[in-house]
This record gives sequence, C-alpha cells and structure tokens, in this order.
Amino acid sequence: MKNTYLVPAAAALLFCVLTLPGAAQEQPAPRAPAQLTPEQAELSKITTENQLADQKLKKKLQQLNSDKEELKAQYDLELQKQRAKTAELEAELARTASENKLAEEKRKAEIAKLETEYQKLSAQNRLSGEQARALSSAQGDELGRLTLENKLAEERAKKLMTDLALRMTTLKAENDLKAEQQRMDLIADAKERNALDLGMKRLDLEERKLKIDKLALDSRLNKINSDLDLRTRKEEWKKESNSDPVYSDKPFTNGKLVISDRRISLDGPIISGVGDYVTDNVNYFNNISTQPIFIVIDNSPGGSVMEGQRILKAMQSSKAPIYVVVKSFAASMAAAITTLADRSYAYPNAVILHHQMSSGIWGNMTQMKEQLELAREWDRRVNIPVAKKMGISLDEFRKKMYEKNSDGDWQEFGDKAVELKWVDQVADKIEETGITKNPEEAPPARTSGRMRKFELEEKTDEKGQRYISLPRLQPFDFYFIHNPDRYYR
Repeated sequence: MKNTYLVPAAAALLFCVLTLPGAAQEQPAPRAPAQLTPEQAELSKITTENQLADQKLKKKLQQLNSDKEELKAQYDLELQKQRAKTAELEAELARTASENKLAEEKRKAEIAKLETEYQKLSAQNRLSGEQARALSSAQGDELGRLTLENKLAEERAKKLMTDLALRMTTLKAENDLKAEQQRMDLIADAKERNALDLGMKRLDLEERKLKIDKLALDSRLNKINSDLDLRTRKEEWKKESNSDPVYSDKPFTNGKLVISDRRISLDGPIISGVGDYVTDNVNYFNNISTQPIFIVIDNSPGGSVMEGQRILKAMQSSKAPIYVVVKSFAASMAAAITTLADRSYAYPNAVILHHQMSSGIWGNMTQMKEQLELAREWDRRVNIPVAKKMGISLDEFRKKMYEKNSDGDWQEFGDKAVELKWVDQVADKIEETGITKNPEEAPPARTSGRMRKFELEEKTDEKGQRYISLPRLQPFDFYFIHNPDRYYR
C-alpha cells in the first residue's frame, strides 16, 4: 500500500497531454529550400530536437500513464478493503453495543429481583420484629437468629451487587477498548487517504510545472516559426515583381511594344485543342474588358488548318483588338495567322515563312481526288487572303514562293516582312509586363496554363533521328506545317 505513493511525477504530464486537444499532433515540416540559411539550420536543428524530445516525452508519458492507472487500481482496491474492514468493525461495534445493552437489561432485572427480595425480606424482618417484640423474651434467640440471617442475606445482596458492578465495569472497559481500536483504525485509514491525496497533489504540481515548461518551449518555437514565416514571406515577396501589368489602348509607340497579362501563348505545332485554347482565352479576356489581347508566337511551324481557321475567326470576332506578336519563327498556318491579323508585330530578326500547303492522301482514285480537291480548297481559303493583303493574286503569290526558294518556302526576316505586309510593324523592344513571377520559381508565361498540355514528346527513330509524332487529324482537316526535315511525322 505504501509503494503506491511513489508514482513518478511525470505521470501527471501524460494525463494533461492526453487530455489536451492537439497535444500529440506533429507539426508539418516545411519544405526545406535548396540552401539553408544559418537561422533556418538552427530552426531545423531545434525543430528536430523538439520532435525527438516530444517523442521521448510521449513515450515517457505513456509509461507514466500506465503507472498512474496501476496506482489508481491499487488505490481503489485498498479503498475497497478499508471500506470492507470498516464495515466489519462497525458491525462488531453494533453487536458489542447490542450485547452490552442486553447485559445491562439483565443486570437491571437481577437488581430489581434482588431489590424485590430485599424488600420482601425487609418486610418479613419487620414483621418478625413485631412478632418478636410481641413474643416473650423466650423467643430472643429466634430473633437473633433471624437478624443474623437477614444480615447474611444483606451481605449476599451486597456481594451480588458488587459482582454485577464489576462485570459492568469489565464490559465497559472491553467496549471502550474496542471503540479505541476502531478509532485508531479510522485514524490509520484517514492517514493513508491523506497520504494518497498529498501524492496526487504533488503529481498535480509536477504536471503544472511541466505544462509551464512546455508553454515556454512552445512560445520559443512559435517565435522562431514566426521569424521564419516572416523571412519566407519576404522571400515570396522577392519571387514576384510586385508590380501591376501595364494596360494601354496604344501599347506600341516608338518601336516599343508593351504586352500586358492579357496574353495568349501560341508555341509549337497547332494541333487539335489549340483552337479551343486560344478561342476560350479570347472570350475570357473579352468578358473582362476591351483592352488589347496579345497572341504571342515564340516559335511555331504551323499546323492544323481547321484549328488555325478557328483562331482567325476568334480574332475577327473579338471586341478587344488582338495583336499577334512573332518573336522568333512563324511558318505555314502560324504565318497566315500573323499576316491576316488586324495588327501584327515582329522582332526585326524574327522569321516569317509562307509556302503552299502539303499533305499526304490515301484511298482509291475517287477518294484521293476528293481529298485533293479538299486540300486545294483549304489552300485557297488560307492563301488567297494572304495574297490579297499583299496586293497580288494567288498565282503570283505561288510564283514568288518558288522564286525565293526551290522548295517554295518563302521566308523573310521581320523587317523585310513588314515591306511585304506579312507583318504590320517591327518592334525593336518588347516589354512583358504581365510576367510578374520569378521564372526560376514558376513556369514561364509561354508555357503556363492549358498550353502546356499540348507539348508533344520527342522520340528517336531506328536511325537515331529525333522526331515528334503529330496527333491524328479530325476528318476533312490537313496539316499546314513547315516540316523540311520530317521532324514532325
């Protein structure tokens, strides 16, 4: 019973921690940057130490909780035993009191009987005395004898009374002894309960101390986390330009073009889905405002005529003016989009390339004839508007293609393309105000959003030549793409 008071003080901490919501939850570890600063290294070290300390504390608290539960069970068992013992003592006390009461009643009855006999004897003695006085002196001896007998009876009564008083004194002493024993037992029980209460209070005190220590540790960790969070926010602030894009109704002045974040990237081959991508973005920007929209072509060899026609129709239907900007290379369908735009701009060293549409056909003679006629019609629908803008006929346009190149690939730099009306203006400077995030931290604007899903996988054939497999075209569609080295297959 005594050993149950020696419970380690840390058991109370477990009781506290287990009852506190979120006390055992682990804090999510922040993603470490590429190179830790000294403060971050110190925080990481402290965080690791705290986590190890938390694990050790948790394990220790679990053990303490087990010890505490065992202590509580022992305490409850001992309490039950004491209660049973007290009940037995109370029952014994009640039995003894009942016996004492019965003995007292018997004694009173005996005394009453003796008093009755005494009264009877006294009455008889008085009667005998009266008779003796009436008798003659000859009866004196009888009177003496009777007197002696009366005295003897009186002495006997006194002796009986003395014996009864002695017995009552003995019973009272025994009762007092039992009562004192019970009182001592109750005092011992109270002492044990007080000792248990003192042990629990000590555990509570240790628990409070551990709480204070943990709060101090949490406060320190919160301060470090706050400092790190502030530093992280500063780093995040540095990852962005923290300036607003520039919106202007006249973004081109003195050879400088200012592009806002109302920007649509058109890179790589124009394949199925690109038309939806450009059209959706045009509609989205139109639903916001009528500020200029920019379709920026970094490098595009052309692609699907159907997708390209959808882009042209979206440009023609736009409430906001659409500027097509060529930075590096625009060929075939991409060149047609550039030329047929209401406003187009190009770097002076950007390359624009026009040529006739080429495609493969298959099937029987009738089917191939039908496909050929459809290809010719698409060629006319794309190239006639280009030739018209140049101020020449379609036949003259085709003739000049082969005058410039034996393959019919007529390419010109941006400054020369302006003279041919393929591009409206040469932009010596292009300012991208819509790129507000650090390109090292986020994908560049030209590959952001849905455009990244159109990136095609480069492969290597059995001859070691690299190529890209173009997706299958929709019915009645053709690829209008510049592909001299069969990179696109």
